[in-house]
Amino acid sequence: MSFMELAKNRYSERYFDPRPVEQDKIAKILEAGRTAPTACNYQPQRIYVMQSEEALKKVRSIRVSHFNAPLMLLVCYDTDTAWRNPHDRCYDNYCSGEQDATIVAATMMYEAEDLGVHSVWLRGFDSQQIAETFALPKNHIPVMMFAMGYPSDVTKPSPWHFQRKPLEETVIKL
Repeated sequence: MSFMELAKNRYSERYFDPRPVEQDKIAKILEAGRTAPTACNYQPQRIYVMQSEEALKKVRSIRVSHFNAPLMLLVCYDTDTAWRNPHDRCYDNYCSGEQDATIVAATMMYEAEDLGVHSVWLRGFDSQQIAETFALPKNHIPVMMFAMGYPSDVTKPSPWHFQRKPLEETVIKL
């Protein structure tokens, strides 16, 4: 399958089968994230793999929409490692950590899809609560989480998944 087909077919999964994701597939997903581009190749991403019952129970206690996924990935960045731009006059000492973590997350999301592992990108959480619940180091900033796993028998994309704005609304030519 071409990348464009993969990108068009991938949708946010909300109905997970309870069976666990195999460790070799998790390793491939994490490797895809490791190879993603980051500013100056500083690789500030810090990925927390949550698949134990204890970790998933913690997620369920603080995140309502976890879709009973058997695997959760929390993607953070390390403020001590992220590249900073001291020359940006608009953003004082701009930090690339959030964009780096997002590129890593998107790369892992597409690798997972290619392996038949569905996901839903989650951001509706309180970062401080996540940091406290999982005792994250202060320099690990939560960016997003994935609920991941295999689709259930009732899976289907949401009605709005295939709605796309025309390029003329999102692309500005100069």
